[in-house]
Amino acid sequence: MKCPYCGKDNTRVIDSRPADDGDSIRRRRECDECHKRFTTYEKVETIPMIVIKKDNNRETYDRAKVEGGVFRACHKRPVSATQIEAMIDDVESSIFSKEEREISSRQIGEMVMEKLKDLDSVAYVRFASVYREFKDVNTFMDELKKMLK
Repeated sequence: MKCPYCGKDNTRVIDSRPADDGDSIRRRRECDECHKRFTTYEKVETIPMIVIKKDNNRETYDRAKVEGGVFRACHKRPVSATQIEAMIDDVESSIFSKEEREISSRQIGEMVMEKLKDLDSVAYVRFASVYREFKDVNTFMDELKKMLK
């Protein structure tokens, strides 16, 4: 690590500890040349997940989009924000644990629906009706029948 004061690259770590967010490490360093101290942060570099949309366009994964859909489905339901956050965390763990860097929006939607089914059946049906684009009442009834089995 180069010293920001003198530009020499012989510095040493004198203290390390987790940073506030827990996802990075704060390191206190001292330059062996000028003896000035400075702080660096070390964080794991992540490769963004790419979502393949229904029209085959690609965009980076955006948690806010998943949250928006789930919050709308859970509107006026007895589901806490903490439960929703935990559910989305589970979905994200599944997404990011895959070896691929691309995932279809269909796969994400199916994962969300699986989790919603256990969380709240009305929220599940709301999400499914938008996600699966029910064209008529019969399609909606078919989904309800599957859920009741």
